[in-house]
Amino acid sequence: MPARRVAATIALAALASLLAVNAARADGPAISTPGTPTVVANEPHQLTLSWAPSAWVEPGAEQPINYEVQVPLGPNTYRFLGSTTDTTITLTDLAPGTTYRIAIAARALGGYSDTSPTTTVRTAAGRATVSYLNLDWSPTNNQIQHLLKVTNTGTAPLDLSSVRVRYHLRFEGANTSLVPNCDWAALGCDRIRQTVQFFIPPGGPPGGMTTPAPPGYPIPGTPVPGWVELTFTDGTLAPGQSTGPIQLRHHRHSWSNIDERDDPSWLAATSQWTENDRITLDVDGVREFGDTIS
Repeated sequence: MPARRVAATIALAALASLLAVNAARADGPAISTPGTPTVVANEPHQLTLSWAPSAWVEPGAEQPINYEVQVPLGPNTYRFLGSTTDTTITLTDLAPGTTYRIAIAARALGGYSDTSPTTTVRTAAGRATVSYLNLDWSPTNNQIQHLLKVTNTGTAPLDLSSVRVRYHLRFEGANTSLVPNCDWAALGCDRIRQTVQFFIPPGGPPGGMTTPAPPGYPIPGTPVPGWVELTFTDGTLAPGQSTGPIQLRHHRHSWSNIDERDDPSWLAATSQWTENDRITLDVDGVREFGDTIS
């Protein structure tokens, strides 16, 4: 057979093989689903995961596979945590004492996989945690009422003046009026400071955050994210010691109703204390507990 005919036959065979691979891949993912992530090590600020590898479904011109570590948030929506070409990764940007649902997806030039089943893991506690007890069984009345307490989960004394706690909420209808109150605290309300802060929606004046907002902002009807920040004037907690209950109550100046159900830090009342990891706590500016998009 002439050399040109041989070359043409080889080229046609290669093209047919490529078309067959592409046809097979058009019916579904070209890469098999990676295994469910397994926790190898869990330490404050550091989580190591591993999983079974993926493979190309059909032989062909395979490219190196890259693995994406994700927190699924909804249909086709996820939070990206990291990526690697290996089947193990150490994440160092997660908040301690926080529950995450983590999955793995494989990606490559010319192919992708389905997302793996999720693994739910609570990261190891940092230097402090926040416990929460919702006192309000009606989340749509005119007040926000709950108890908080901070516990030293570290191995050294905790200076309360270095602690910052944020209860995250959304001001529905762009009504950012909120009066914070401390009704009672085991360590004394006089040692607690509260600040209401919120973020002006895009298109507002420069500066980004202010209390109160300038006239005309935020735009009426726009939900506004914000928080009530709690700090302490002084005090020290020994390892294992807590502040004891801090009873907080917030209302609008007009005493109009507040819908708490879309507030990131809100949990339905259960009459039980819980470590609410949607309330964030920082020590000296370092996140030690909680993540609002976990």
